[in-house]
Amino acid sequence: MPVAPHLPDVQTSGTAAARGSWLIRRGLVPPTRSQRVLALATFVNMVGSGVFMVASALFFTRSVGLSVTQVGLGMGIAGVVGLLAGVPVGHLADRRGPREIYLLTLCVQGLAMAALVLVHSFWLFVATLCVGELARAAGMAARGPLVRGVGGDGLARYRAYLRSVANLAGSGAAVAAGFAVHLDTRTAYVALVLGNAVSFLACAAVVAALPSLPPLPAPPRSGRWTALRDRGYLAVTVLDGVLSIHHQVLLFALPLWIVGHTDAPRWLVGAAALLNTALVVLLQVRASRGVDTTTAAARVMRRSGVAFLLGMAAMAAAAGLPGRLAAAVVLVGIGVHTVGELWHSAGSLELRFGLAPAHAQGQYTGLFGFGTGLANVAAPSVLALFCVTWGAPGWLLLGGVFVLVGLAIPTVVRAAERSRPYAHQPG
Repeated sequence: MPVAPHLPDVQTSGTAAARGSWLIRRGLVPPTRSQRVLALATFVNMVGSGVFMVASALFFTRSVGLSVTQVGLGMGIAGVVGLLAGVPVGHLADRRGPREIYLLTLCVQGLAMAALVLVHSFWLFVATLCVGELARAAGMAARGPLVRGVGGDGLARYRAYLRSVANLAGSGAAVAAGFAVHLDTRTAYVALVLGNAVSFLACAAVVAALPSLPPLPAPPRSGRWTALRDRGYLAVTVLDGVLSIHHQVLLFALPLWIVGHTDAPRWLVGAAALLNTALVVLLQVRASRGVDTTTAAARVMRRSGVAFLLGMAAMAAAAGLPGRLAAAVVLVGIGVHTVGELWHSAGSLELRFGLAPAHAQGQYTGLFGFGTGLANVAAPSVLALFCVTWGAPGWLLLGGVFVLVGLAIPTVVRAAERSRPYAHQPG
């Protein structure tokens, strides 16, 4: 893996260091100041975004006055438009510095979010949502090289830590959103939207405390769009995108399956999300141990496909079982599926960074995000067909697809390593 220089840090000393050493040893806080700053920014950002994600559909339908069809169409359009931002903005972050570009995208997201409270027509809703989604996708591309620079030698563990922080923030956000949904007033929904807008600006203020990360010089004759010419990386991106459909299994397919095809109690829908989030918060760092090479990443990605099949088979088996037994089987399936999610996340993040040359982390991250974003757009339709329309056989068939993709990944990763542009260049 090419090595990128990491950000300098002001080391804590004296009594404060003594008080914080126990937390660092336990892995509850990262060891360097820059890592703690970016973790705080991640938490602030995800609290605001989590609140909005939970209540956004209700805000648009019950407060703005749009139909469910209009909301779905507008979000779909914005999602597709957002896919276009990753690579060019990632390239800009590589050449101008990721911290500065990330700060700009956070400010744009904050303004776009605040503008939603003024929206009262469909096309204005779509335009505002597209601006916000473009900034979000661009921000993810710019954040990639920033995470790498901050993570330093412990990058794999730090990435896992950030994912745990994000899930913890999201679970707290769901509770906050629940109060607004309970009140069900425009004032409550507007407060959530403006709170999310403020969270973007607060996140930007925290990120501004990080030192600037200077861009790395590109090798001679490297060209502008290296990522788009890297066929091995493109192939890995496609396979990871297919596996990424699993993210919507517990959020989209399982609630419909529980309510429409099993005798399990309805409270299991909320318990499923809670169990998944708790396991990710508690186990993501542990699951990422040793996943610090592309070979190790390919191995855990292969295992994740098998875990997805086993978990989805358990969830499919709940149909026709008595209520309590169905609930127990679904919970087992969620646990196994989440193990696959932990492995997939650890491997996916390592491949995203490890197969990319150090000087082009932003545009490679943007390309990888394109694959994930496209999977998110396609996932509801795919899951509706396989898991809802086709029933239990569809669950097993989709799980089999995940297994085949996982089995293919090690071979594709080895080919990508051999053909990687500028692999001989020092970081």
